[in-house]
Amino acid sequence: MLAEKDLTAIDHAITAGRHSGGNIATYLRVTLSSNLGNVIAMLAAGLLLPFLPMLPVQVLAQNLCFDAAQLAFAYDRPHKAVLRRPTRLRPRDLLRFIAGFGTLNAVADLATFAVLAFTLHGADALDDEAVFHSGWFTENLLTQALVMLLLCTGRRSAEGHTPGTVGWAAAALTVVGLLVPVSPLGSLFGLTPLPVLYYPLLGAVLALYAAALMAARTRYERRSAGL
Repeated sequence: MLAEKDLTAIDHAITAGRHSGGNIATYLRVTLSSNLGNVIAMLAAGLLLPFLPMLPVQVLAQNLCFDAAQLAFAYDRPHKAVLRRPTRLRPRDLLRFIAGFGTLNAVADLATFAVLAFTLHGADALDDEAVFHSGWFTENLLTQALVMLLLCTGRRSAEGHTPGTVGWAAAALTVVGLLVPVSPLGSLFGLTPLPVLYYPLLGAVLALYAAALMAARTRYERRSAGL
């Protein structure tokens, strides 16, 4: 305002602040809920499996991909409703959001474990480390892409807007999750190509997960609107 000597600079500053605040809140909700789901699934898998649920290099590669994709939040344009008032992160509300959506993420992971263990290979699937690691690596990146897309741009997509940078980042994350296990790079991470039957079954898990995410998001928005 001092540089331009124009009171409209105040309006621009407020809008930019609310824009940034909305994106930061979205980032925190998405990354914390996704990480909580991964922690729950990792603990459950650690109790069920005779080997590490995921190798350290695989965890690092997966986190690097997810963190890189989340940089798109800095360029996202929030819904107009976000700019009408300052974004407030109430601790209790945030914890409820993280717990609810994190649990959904963990359920999707556990469903994937069941697909790998019983549908594709029978009970001996628990002894196939490379297949388990590859299946969970792919599913994890795809569920994270869904979380980014649906929890960030779901409302705007329903109104006919394009997902923008977040949509492109989620698409790139999906491509990485599908191609890395079958690429030469996958062997460096201890991954292996998955049976063809795994992909339609994974699609069914993801479809149910997306439906649950949308239902939970709608319920959360209605509850938040009533506060």
